[in-house]
Amino acid sequence: MSRERIHMDNPGQYLDPPNGVLFGSNAVRLGAGQWIIAAALLIAVYTGAPRAWQWIEPLEITPDYRVPFALSEDYWLYERYAKAVLEHENIIPVVGDSVIWGQYARPGETLSHALNEQTGRTQFANLGVNGSHPVALSGLITYYGAAIADRKVILQYNPLWMSSKRRDLQVTKATTFNHPQLVPQFYPRIPCYDAKVSDRLSIAIAREFTFLNWTAHLRKAYFNNESLPSWSVENPYANPLDAITLRLPQPNDSAPSEPIPWAEKDTGPQSFDWVAPNDSLQWAFFKRSLSTLQGRGNRVFVLLGPFNEHMMTDENRAVFTGIRAEMDAWLVQHGIAHLAPPVLSSGVYADASHPIAEGYAALATLLVESESFHTFLAE
Repeated sequence: MSRERIHMDNPGQYLDPPNGVLFGSNAVRLGAGQWIIAAALLIAVYTGAPRAWQWIEPLEITPDYRVPFALSEDYWLYERYAKAVLEHENIIPVVGDSVIWGQYARPGETLSHALNEQTGRTQFANLGVNGSHPVALSGLITYYGAAIADRKVILQYNPLWMSSKRRDLQVTKATTFNHPQLVPQFYPRIPCYDAKVSDRLSIAIAREFTFLNWTAHLRKAYFNNESLPSWSVENPYANPLDAITLRLPQPNDSAPSEPIPWAEKDTGPQSFDWVAPNDSLQWAFFKRSLSTLQGRGNRVFVLLGPFNEHMMTDENRAVFTGIRAEMDAWLVQHGIAHLAPPVLSSGVYADASHPIAEGYAALATLLVESESFHTFLAE
């Protein structure tokens, strides 16, 4: 289309003779049909790229696979892993925090491995996530655990998360905690969470769009969890495409933390400032997770604990016993198959709640030999 230049002192403006519309110095203007094509291409990339990436990027899953520590906050990877593992109908996911994930254990020493070994079948998968307290775990299940449906599930609850108001996220002073992207951003309010409204909106929006979670996966897996501009500043001569090696970090074969029994760490008796179940945010969100899983057609077995009662004072142990009895009674009242295991021997705990390899083997034995678990597996 011919154009006539006007305003020689401002050569960036042109006059479109057919309609006399004044416009800027755009080199190309799209028509209505072209805008439709551009929008279609954008939508195709937005929806198709994350799906195509699953074919491009290998995900090597072994029977003892667990989400690598470096990718603990890679929720796109967790969702992909859950979908891949649960394509097999006989698999029972074991869901929980770092106790399930195995903070003081190698991949072949975790609870899921011990259960597979003692039942003689590869049917339990480690879907634990390091640091996933119950409030965060509820978000993980809600937004990224849709694949956990219509099957048997083991859901663990760690009483450690209600051993103080800080761990229960009830202190009013702003406090850092694990997995803030998974907690409710607006309601219900988390007292110690003080993120800006803009950050909360970004997190809430990202949950609904797979593309945004996928780009976050690329950032975490290949760019040290940095944005591309920040990464480029630190690596001015590197090609970003070369950084995408298609080799995901793998679970370390060693235990993330040295498996030393707690008694060898000069840790004396402790007194925890327990929060009652009726007042606990963590317990409330655990019940929300349970309800979410049941609403998806799952048959849930709850593991209540384990907890290291050896490191508690006598008075504090009595308080804990009452709290555990209250939680146990709630599970009984609501017909939830569960086990509140007796305390394991002192030498198999690394701290207040994490077993070492021998502890997981002992815990698996208690589960396999319990009538409630036997019934759960047989149903």
